[in-house]
Amino acid sequence: PLCSNNNPYASFGATLARDEEQNLWSTPHDVTHTEADDDRILYNMIVVRNQLDTDSEEWQKLNYDIYTLRQTRKEVRSRWKHILEDLGFQKEADSLLSVTKLSIISDSQNMSKAREILLKLSEETNIFPTSWELSERYLFVVDRLIALDAADEFFRMASVVYPKRPSGERVDDSQKATQH
Repeated sequence: PLCSNNNPYASFGATLARDEEQNLWSTPHDVTHTEADDDRILYNMIVVRNQLDTDSEEWQKLNYDIYTLRQTRKEVRSRWKHILEDLGFQKEADSLLSVTKLSIISDSQNMSKAREILLKLSEETNIFPTSWELSERYLFVVDRLIALDAADEFFRMASVVYPKRPSGERVDDSQKATQH
């Protein structure tokens, strides 16, 4: 379908373009990209979009949503990478952030601590956007940080670099009472 004419060079780069289209996270040629729930959601959006007429309003809306989701993911990954590099993991940052279905939790006893730190990161920092649903991918990253004895330092740095902004974000009932 990508090569509709008889030009033998017309498909040159088509594999790359196809990989980029299916590259839902950050690693081209990653056959595990639809394993996580957030990957599956994006993949399903792409499938639906590709079945629509490119001139339709629905196609444009889906295309925008796909672009926005990808940009948000890149931004979150960039924030994590920035902190990892600040902690001295310049050479290891990409490998620490690389998660596939072959990734394993280093110590099952770390799982609850990893969940706790990830939840704290989402509630007490702005490392994730407000609308972000916690990704299982970052649970593996936090587990790796625990194994390196760097999770608490990562949280501390994230709190400084990406502090939670109180301006209108999630206000609980006790805060509402003091505001009125």
